[in-house]
Amino acid sequence: MAACLRSSIFLISASALFIFSASLTAVRSLSPLLGVHPLEEKYYGAQVIRCKDGTGSFTRDRLNDNFCDCFDGTDEPGTAACPKGKFYCRNTGSTPKFIFSSRVNDNICDCCDGSDEYEGKIRCPNTCIIGGNLQYKRDNYISRTSYMVDTESSKSTITNSENMIQKLKGLKLVIVLQVTLISCLLIMCVSRRRARSKRRRVR
Repeated sequence: MAACLRSSIFLISASALFIFSASLTAVRSLSPLLGVHPLEEKYYGAQVIRCKDGTGSFTRDRLNDNFCDCFDGTDEPGTAACPKGKFYCRNTGSTPKFIFSSRVNDNICDCCDGSDEYEGKIRCPNTCIIGGNLQYKRDNYISRTSYMVDTESSKSTITNSENMIQKLKGLKLVIVLQVTLISCLLIMCVSRRRARSKRRRVR
């Protein structure tokens, strides 16, 4: 029984290590500086970052981890975790702007480059117009093309989001298989122990 428990503990430890490394890979595929204004990128360069309202601080690995550590949303510029957070739309080729973080991944394209919907639940076409002119005629836009061609930055954001979703799906399958395997091992250990105890009673 002790040998079975040791092997089960080893399997659980190995599973936890694999899950942790896979989670880190999935998180790293999302840029930690998503939603940050370019002039503020240096602010997020330190290992320990202070909340802008001075209420606390957080480590860099907690940036955009979907958990609100700062009341003003300093630690979550790229997620909807903080109610007072702001997300920066780069909108390359058009006018950059800030939106409320509650609009991030809400299935509505608020940034013309589609960067606020990086989870990939919906596909936002890049409607940023080169030259910064957002006022374009809808009829001409539709007659020229039904979809605007995505820029390279938007494509890479969508690709990263799709990769992250695929990794998380694979991770879920691996977790289910490992839990099943560990359960089977424990059941086998218990049944062997019962069989041995029955043999001893017969003797």
